[in-house]
Amino acid sequence: MSFPAPPTAVGSSALRVQLTYWWRHRRLARLSAPRLFTEWVQHRKLNDRDPRLPILADKVLVKDWVAERLGPEWITPTLWAGKVMPTRPDWPLPVIVKSRHGCNQNMVVRSLADHREAVRRARRWAGRPYGAWLDEWLYGEITRGVIVEPFIGTGEALPIDYKIFVFAGVARFVQVHLGRGEQHRWIVFDRAWKRVSLPTDDPDPVMPESLERMLAAAEELGREFPFVRVDFYEIDGAPRFGELTFYPGSGLEPIQPMRLDLLMGLLWTAAAADWLERGMLVHA
Repeated sequence: MSFPAPPTAVGSSALRVQLTYWWRHRRLARLSAPRLFTEWVQHRKLNDRDPRLPILADKVLVKDWVAERLGPEWITPTLWAGKVMPTRPDWPLPVIVKSRHGCNQNMVVRSLADHREAVRRARRWAGRPYGAWLDEWLYGEITRGVIVEPFIGTGEALPIDYKIFVFAGVARFVQVHLGRGEQHRWIVFDRAWKRVSLPTDDPDPVMPESLERMLAAAEELGREFPFVRVDFYEIDGAPRFGELTFYPGSGLEPIQPMRLDLLMGLLWTAAAADWLERGMLVHA
């Protein structure tokens, strides 16, 4: 299936997308007729200008949208949001500090010394645009800044991250992230909690008590898009919303086995065809 390409947006380069894809996968992406999931992510970078995406990837603005659809109990409260953090915390520790407009920019703050370091990092995060070199268009449309939330982990450990892949409103896979902040790794399960990624030394983690609630919530949040990843945590047996992601791993993290990359890609292909037929994809 081939899709019409809109005019290349400022900051989006098919050449750069191909170079970064080759760098990680050692092959070129089929940009006009994607088949693999990782290729579809590149296609979205270049072609999808749905104006809702920057709003829903904004870690501050997305909370109201999710609370309206799921209820306020799904949301981690915001302690503070802005561009320049105060020199002393006006909230109880520990907290997590993260940029509202980017990924992998976060820090757990447990002490005043940590807070001073967070202030320094936050100044750097807020002072720089995010996503340009990987052509992740939507991040450049988000107001740059920082958000502070209560730490919801247990002890020193960050909570397990359950990332649900939703195609055309149907939750298909759960990517479980382990060892965040340490030896980060992930395992992919189907919705029946059967591992579909490659065997590893890690035993399969226990299925979360609230998995069915997470799946239903992910489908509610993802029903308006051909694909979105909806992230959750489980806190004391109850699900908690994390964020929405439209470019998982920027499409540069290898998905193994390859047939999983293909299966996810075929699901996205079917979803995109349906959305195009119904006129629900928005391009600029």
